[in-house]
Amino acid sequence: MPHSETDPSELRLYVRREADVPHVVAQARSYCAQHGASPVQAAQVATVASELANNLWMHTLRGGELRLRLRRSDRVGVELWSMDDGPGIADVKLAMQEGYSTAGGLGCGLPGAQRLMDEFELQSVPGQGTQVRTLKWLGARFSSASRTGRA
Repeated sequence: MPHSETDPSELRLYVRREADVPHVVAQARSYCAQHGASPVQAAQVATVASELANNLWMHTLRGGELRLRLRRSDRVGVELWSMDDGPGIADVKLAMQEGYSTAGGLGCGLPGAQRLMDEFELQSVPGQGTQVRTLKWLGARFSSASRTGRA
């Protein structure tokens, strides 16, 4: 589950309508840049934030919430959570198939989000809502061979 409300690095964003999406995208990109993400990593997180924010206003009656927070272990990452109490996803496996869409789109949103991030979890209960947790580790990851210039 997301960090408590007292985590000073956590950013909470609410999506109620389509006009909220560009704000979420800009905030996600800015948050990543403030915490050491490369421009490419920031763009990847912002793209996923856009997908999740669009899903919140398109598929729920009341919208939902996105949270960005830092995750630290032996490295630093940006975790993005999307939460709603909407209708849920009846068939998660089908929703994760490339090309499947319930809203007439291209059907690459959730599968694309999964590809862009290092970790991706989706939990949904029909009639109760959906939670998506994604994580992008920041910084380059090199093998010892690539650091020494050997293949």
